Amino acid sequence: MPAAKLLEKMQTRKSHILIVDDDADIRRLTSQLLGDSGFRVTAVADGAAMQRLLATESFDLAVLDVMLPGEDGFALCRKLRAVSKMPIVMLTARADETDRVVGLELGADDYVVKPFSPRELVARVRAHLRRTNELVAAAPKPRVKSLGFDGWKIDPIRRELRNAEGTLVSLTGTEFDLLTALAERAQRVLSRDQLLDLVRGRTAHAFDRSIDVSISRLRRKIEPFPDEPRFIRTVRNGGYVFTAEVVPLEESA
Repeated sequence: MPAAKLLEKMQTRKSHILIVDDDADIRRLTSQLLGDSGFRVTAVADGAAMQRLLATESFDLAVLDVMLPGEDGFALCRKLRAVSKMPIVMLTARADETDRVVGLELGADDYVVKPFSPRELVARVRAHLRRTNELVAAAPKPRVKSLGFDGWKIDPIRRELRNAEGTLVSLTGTEFDLLTALAERAQRVLSRDQLLDLVRGRTAHAFDRSIDVSISRLRRKIEPFPDEPRFIRTVRNGGYVFTAEVVPLEESA
């Protein structure tokens, strides 16, 4: 199915939102707010109910309260992120920076402080779903071929990178995933959020700066002159783009 048709199909289907909040009034108001905005909503009061739902239902985004009876929102965020790449929005009554950092480190995508603006919450939910849908629509077809650029070879099966002389170049898991994500989408600008989504299944932390640091380290390993990169260019206010010509090579064993 063409990417445009796939994206249209995803947009016409009602996205299913999971809400976990022990405050009955917040559950009711948030469910009504998102329901009136065109989403399908299922709301529960605690982690145990969430776990039962996950056994039979699928969701597109989760809204988790931080302060919950039993397992708190941080614990539930960790569990969700271990099995799903769905966007996670945390709700909290505290604007404490430490809580926000902990939530992001555990894999949350966003943080909303109570009392929140209904329009802002809906806008954030829509933004995360839109970005996720765009990534799915733009995802390349499954392949087992290696990729080549300027004499270099990326082997996705062995998870190896070799330079033009055939020498193995040591990369961390995040660096390899970043290089692969960029090379598979060569000539296309990818934002930091998109790169985080693409590599989060392995090792990325949910901070924009972690992408910048990993890109910098990757450049030092593949660029002839890291301060004047040829392969991975920075796009101001956009993200990064892989500018080398990428070609499929022989199938990996």
